[in-house]
Amino acid sequence: MLPRSRTLPTRMHQGIIEERQDVKHYLQNTQTETVAVNIQPNYSKCFDDDGRLKRTGTFWTATAHIITAVIGSGVLSLAWAVAQLGWVAGPVVMFLFALVNLYTSTLLTQCYRTGDSVTGQRNYTYMEAVKSILGGKKVKLCGLIQYVNLFGIAVGYTIAASVSMMAIKRSNCYHNSDGKDPCHMSSNGYMITFGIAEVIFSQIPDFDQVWWLSIVAAIMSFTYSSVGLSLGVAKVAENKTFKGSMLGISIGTVTQAGTVTGTQKIWRSLQALGAMAFAYSFSIILIEIQDTIKSPPAEHKTMRKATALSIAVTTVFYLLCGCMGYAAFGDNAPGNLLTGFGFYDPYWLLDIANLAIVVHLIGAYQVFSQPLFAFVEKWSARKWPKSSFVTGEYDIAVPFYGVYQLNFFRLVWRSIFVLLTTLMAMLMPFFNDVVGLLGAFGFWPLTVYFPIDMYISQKKIGRWTSRWIGLQLLSVSCLIISLVAAIGSIAGVVLDLKTYKPFRTTY
Repeated sequence: MLPRSRTLPTRMHQGIIEERQDVKHYLQNTQTETVAVNIQPNYSKCFDDDGRLKRTGTFWTATAHIITAVIGSGVLSLAWAVAQLGWVAGPVVMFLFALVNLYTSTLLTQCYRTGDSVTGQRNYTYMEAVKSILGGKKVKLCGLIQYVNLFGIAVGYTIAASVSMMAIKRSNCYHNSDGKDPCHMSSNGYMITFGIAEVIFSQIPDFDQVWWLSIVAAIMSFTYSSVGLSLGVAKVAENKTFKGSMLGISIGTVTQAGTVTGTQKIWRSLQALGAMAFAYSFSIILIEIQDTIKSPPAEHKTMRKATALSIAVTTVFYLLCGCMGYAAFGDNAPGNLLTGFGFYDPYWLLDIANLAIVVHLIGAYQVFSQPLFAFVEKWSARKWPKSSFVTGEYDIAVPFYGVYQLNFFRLVWRSIFVLLTTLMAMLMPFFNDVVGLLGAFGFWPLTVYFPIDMYISQKKIGRWTSRWIGLQLLSVSCLIISLVAAIGSIAGVVLDLKTYKPFRTTY
């Protein structure tokens, strides 16, 4: 349906711009008289087929969004994950996760539009795709899993950012004291600092407006991954040998958590699967990223190429960082790769890498949180369409930026969300366990089950055909992997909780 022509007044009453039913009134300022704006003649130039402003995303911006989402804090735990599995299983499992993610993501790109993948009705979010293609109770189940997972990822990123900020402080502290001060400190203050930064960035209204943040974050992810890789190579050169074994960490190895028993080796190996699954988790925001892409060419074609390039690049980085970290430290590979090199030498290079991690996680937090923000805000606008608190927008002049449209509901709700993620991070600052649990929880339903189920329904693949059987076997196999990874991660959390005191964790 084409938008109607409407007359817009020069001065907006008290600076309020009302948003109704997720339809935004894009106003153009005039100074002296009332101007009639008729958008219909320029409809194809200014608006897409759904009546929304023309999307401007490209292959490169989509690639930047994906790399920002994929190369996150998960890369830092890969050396530890490879150490649990060994030289044989570690790289093989990582490569298999890459293949599964590439395949299921390709299937998911076909579900951005319902029916025809070129002219069908658009689905703006992952959950909308599930609703229009599958429907029923699966929609609520999908929404619950997706948004709990997004919340958990925000918690995980808060923990990871605080660890990197502490690493910078501790390395400088140790350097300034000539190694005499152990520089123990709490992570709480750094989590709060990260939370304050996210409250500010969370006021960016829409997903398509964070493209620049994604590009900066993608550059940062390459920076710290490259530093970790380079230091790993240097450490191997210093050792003059590749550490590690074919079967992974040995029973009886003494670690910071204690001596590794046979049972613990099983738990750690299963937890490593969750860590690798988490490292590739981005399917939950794939539809949202695809909704930023302009057409022609068809969105699914551009997205398929962006997905292939992004996963290829990240897999190479993951294999290099994970394997070189394991080669450098062997059974003692740390949960966070950069902490394994010590905080001290070369401390300035580690400071750069940790700063890059913090900057990257600020952007990645937004990329993962924006779909949840949008869902709550759209639901609230439908629930209370006449509430000026929920839908009203006020013009605020911001120096060096222009006019910012302030929405009080967005300000309050997003600030509460950041506050909750920060509190959860302070309550459970177990980076490796949280990463493994999130990966296990989200991998099968969001990366495998729903994309496969939607694709089968979309393409009308018949039951018990060879393709249907193949897709179901893939789904069941990934379900088993998710279950055992979850068991391993829960066991890790239980062990950590035995020695943990809330809000008193020091490093």
